[in-house]
Amino acid sequence: MVGASTREAGAGGLMYRKALVAMSGGVDSSVAAFLMKDAGWDCIGATMKLFDDGEEGFSGGGRPKSCCSLSDVNDARDVAYRLGIPHYVLNLREDFRKNVVERFIRVYEEGGTPNPCIDCNRFIKFNSLLFRARSLEYDCLVTGHYARIEKSGERFLLKKSADERKDQSYVLYAMTQEQLKSAAFPLGELQKEEVRLIALEQGFINAAKRDSQDICFVPDGDYGAFMENYSGKAYPAGTIMDRAGNVLGRHRGFVRYTIGQRRGLGVSSKAPLYVSAKSKEDNTITLGPETELYSKTLTVGNINLIAYGSLERPMRASVKTRYLQREQAATVEQTAEDTIRVEFDEPQRAVTPGQAAVLYDGGYVLGGGTIRDAGATGCL
Repeated sequence: MVGASTREAGAGGLMYRKALVAMSGGVDSSVAAFLMKDAGWDCIGATMKLFDDGEEGFSGGGRPKSCCSLSDVNDARDVAYRLGIPHYVLNLREDFRKNVVERFIRVYEEGGTPNPCIDCNRFIKFNSLLFRARSLEYDCLVTGHYARIEKSGERFLLKKSADERKDQSYVLYAMTQEQLKSAAFPLGELQKEEVRLIALEQGFINAAKRDSQDICFVPDGDYGAFMENYSGKAYPAGTIMDRAGNVLGRHRGFVRYTIGQRRGLGVSSKAPLYVSAKSKEDNTITLGPETELYSKTLTVGNINLIAYGSLERPMRASVKTRYLQREQAATVEQTAEDTIRVEFDEPQRAVTPGQAAVLYDGGYVLGGGTIRDAGATGCL
């Protein structure tokens, strides 16, 4: 049953026979490898080398909560050995630096808040790693993502995972038709508890391993320090003010703040204050009450559509503007080749440039893009 689902639904309905499995050293990718091999596929495992433990500029290398460490490589190799499949470590450090780390810094410097997990999937896993897979004559790339792929007519569709608590379709919205055609997500029909049980039954060394919760290259969470160490730049202090222009204090470099932030502001007030705006031009942070965080509209750029080639007319959809946010009802309209306007039924809190807005129709991903700006603030 699992094997049939893996071949037919997991790989977009195509009967691939050779697969490269991206093995991070975690339980999910390990079980994905087992399911593919158990279904009769010719598999190899590959662990991406994205940076070295202790490499200059990177913090927290090898810590238990980070990924891509030497211990993760060893765990992946141990599972591959147990499965009887070859295992390789592929050096993708330069691609990772250029397309994930440096993009991460650039978005913060421009005043946004990036999502490096989306960039890693877009530029590393389903671009650089897929290219390596094809060069090795393995034309299917397998990952441990919780999502599903289906084929409908001539298009490949991205669908939410059966386990909605673990669904990762949000970070996969940028996948192209060719990438969806060449990918398989064997965990898409499973619950997380089932995945853990399979790993235990197979005696995998990482069966009880914690899921990684942090950005792999900044596991200590101090983004500002990481950017300064990596780039050699100093991000100068500046003015914290309210919308009326009253000075409230000094910030520690505007890259250290994001829309909706409340903690670590260094400003005392009778009522809670939140970051409601940032200005790169004059190096200021604006604080305000929570009511100033709400927006009814937003503009999305750099779009990727999955279910359709284009949106021919305004349509109803549900939209997420953050990974852990619940979908919100909206009307969406494609206003240019690379732009979509979203109007929510109800104002949304802390819509943040640099994050992704992902559009859904029921269980399917319509597409998405990068938030460029939010419309006028509204009140609850």
